[in-house]
Amino acid sequence: MTDFDAIDALLAGARQEVPLPSAGERRALREGLNLSRTQLARALEVSPSTVAGWESGRDPSGEVREKYAYFLNGARAKLATAPAGTPEETPPAEAVTDRHPARDDDGDGDDGGTLPAPQPCVLCGQPARHQVAGFPQHLDPAQCGTPERAPATHRARPAGEPSSAPAAARPRPRTGGGVKVVPAGRRLKTADDPDLIAAAVTAALDEHGGDVEAATAALVRRAIPDAMALLDQTRKGGRYDVVAHPWLPDVLRKQSSRGPDQIWEARPKWTRAELPPGAHEVTALDVNGAYLSALKTHLPLGQLEHSTGDQHDRRRAGVHLITPPAWEHDAYLPNPIGSRDEPGPLWVTEPTLRLLLRLSGPKYGLCDPPEIHESWTSGATEGLLEKFRVALKDARDRAIAQDDDVTLEYVKAMYSKFVSTMGESNYNRELYRTDWMHLIRSQAFANLWWKAHRAYDEGLMVVRAMGTDELHVIGDWRAVFPEGRGVSEVKVKDVYTVGTPVAVGEDV
Repeated sequence: MTDFDAIDALLAGARQEVPLPSAGERRALREGLNLSRTQLARALEVSPSTVAGWESGRDPSGEVREKYAYFLNGARAKLATAPAGTPEETPPAEAVTDRHPARDDDGDGDDGGTLPAPQPCVLCGQPARHQVAGFPQHLDPAQCGTPERAPATHRARPAGEPSSAPAAARPRPRTGGGVKVVPAGRRLKTADDPDLIAAAVTAALDEHGGDVEAATAALVRRAIPDAMALLDQTRKGGRYDVVAHPWLPDVLRKQSSRGPDQIWEARPKWTRAELPPGAHEVTALDVNGAYLSALKTHLPLGQLEHSTGDQHDRRRAGVHLITPPAWEHDAYLPNPIGSRDEPGPLWVTEPTLRLLLRLSGPKYGLCDPPEIHESWTSGATEGLLEKFRVALKDARDRAIAQDDDVTLEYVKAMYSKFVSTMGESNYNRELYRTDWMHLIRSQAFANLWWKAHRAYDEGLMVVRAMGTDELHVIGDWRAVFPEGRGVSEVKVKDVYTVGTPVAVGEDV
């Protein structure tokens, strides 16, 4: 083969990326066909959060890009040939994308939303202008009657009722066929939302004939995809879309295939250097659900943006290059940035920076403020994973109360593997947020540091702090920390004695 033949073959096999419309048009085309993200995600074999990322500006690649472009082109053609309706029935494209922040369809899993034109409610058959889980339904039970009820426009008026009777005087419609809802934080959710955790445990036990060990092993193996499904369910109705695969700066990328990136997580590995003379009983405390509690932290929503200067914006979160302050309390409290031998600047996460800033403030005054050199941050919220965290916590609490080891081990695997695999892992390709992984882990370390400080502040002697969940103290710890298996409680891991008793009359 000549060089020219090789070039011809290269050109013949080369494929140009299929162009895609703007993010706003992608969303408008999908909503114009009354399709939810979940429906489109199923067809493209991706997650709803991935579709949300595409509609926020992130572009797919490879074969899935071609499939997505095929859908968008088909949607555009279908909408172009649709029969024209009245202005009320066919809103313009910009009206389709304008979503009121107080509505329940303003989040990423938009299984609920406004329909372009009224469609028969699946419960009562009357025209409905909204959808739930892809099906036309009345959101207000007062507007929805049983299927047998005659349309309101044909209802015969009882004798003596004038046509202009005030609304309060008219018979109220029956509501037995409405969508039952219950409070869920600031919003509502349908009362029959599936309990994905309980359903998975029941199915696993049935599949393995009640064999607890086999069912637990099977559930632990599927913990990552199940955690992502639970995340998608808890994000329905959320105020913010999850950008699942953003561009990340080099400081968040591994420097080699097996090496770490440049982020310092401030993992504590501290032991008190000296104890008073005598024998001391030490209690090693185990902090429950450390990573589960750490899901409540300030997480950046979108792609990180670079900035310089010694300023911190509490409305944003990310990673920061700082020169940490000197720490002069290592004799009785661990250093907030962990065990670090090298001097000079280092990249830390939002929880570590906020911990240092708080300790340098007037309330504590334990150190000078850190010097911030540059940052990679985005607008942030502390509640992004809150529904996800609460769902896992509730399942964990129920499992403990019911002595259900299968569910307990399953839930532990879900939140621990969720955290450990979101950083460009081959085990979780639906969420590549290395920044989130570092922030959540650092929050767990910061939470342990605050427990050590509380112990010291309440008169205990802190002798060791390790990882996310291990705190060794001397003294009446039960007067400081509640004992139990809940996430706000601690349990005893070990009790041991150090030192030797002082002999009577011996100088101390």
